[in-house]
Amino acid sequence: MSMCEEAKMEIHELYNLLSQRAQQPPELLDITDVLLQVYKRMEDEKNPAALLNRLVNYIRNAALKGKLHFSKKEEALIIQLGVHGQKAGLNGIYQGDYSDKSQFYRFTEPMPRR
Repeated sequence: MSMCEEAKMEIHELYNLLSQRAQQPPELLDITDVLLQVYKRMEDEKNPAALLNRLVNYIRNAALKGKLHFSKKEEALIIQLGVHGQKAGLNGIYQGDYSDKSQFYRFTEPMPRR
């Protein structure tokens, strides 16, 4: 199984776990929006490891901002996505704003505002 396929399965599982929560604060909704967007873009991405690296950084930043806590299973999935993201090496270092979810959307794609 390729890294992209594994990552897509992990993203799908994490999305489902987070979507089933009773409390849906805005930061959690932003995280699920970004997970869905990254899931769609994984196949077409030139450097999927860098995309996963940015995804994990975004999740961590949004979780700190919203004071979100993850279950052991959710945390394990985030860690595994981070391991895939580490394969980006120096190309994974992104100097942008980790708190901005627009980095995951192309100019022609609508970005959900919540």
